[in-house]
Amino acid sequence: MTSPDESDGNDSGLLEPEDSLDDRGVADALDEGYSPAERPWAVDDFGTTAQEEADGESLDGRLARELPDGATRAGDGLGDSSDTDGELLDDEVGTARSGRLVAPDQGGASDDDSELYATDVGIDGAAASAEEAAIHIVSDPSDE
Repeated sequence: MTSPDESDGNDSGLLEPEDSLDDRGVADALDEGYSPAERPWAVDDFGTTAQEEADGESLDGRLARELPDGATRAGDGLGDSSDTDGELLDDEVGTARSGRLVAPDQGGASDDDSELYATDVGIDGAAASAEEAAIHIVSDPSDE
């Protein structure tokens, strides 16, 4: 175990974007947004001060913070067996992410159609909101 004062100056612990396996379908890393945590992490945990870090934590303290393993998920019964072909194909879920959707009238109040129509104008240069990132393209069966 190394002491807190020792560090490897060459290892930043971060992967370059091209070395990462995290591909969300955007060409530039700046096109993807950041969603902060709902609450601060580890603010009251042991080791957040220099004195606590230097002293080290007792085994009893570490064991008291340990969380039990969660129960294994039972699954939905569809493709849960290890010797089958896998989950069922859901053709109502798209794989390609859409960009910003813009209505033909640019969202004006003069729209009399009962249907909603929009055009994909591409991913914005900044960041997509969670709602925008959740929209995926599903092909229409009549187009095939």
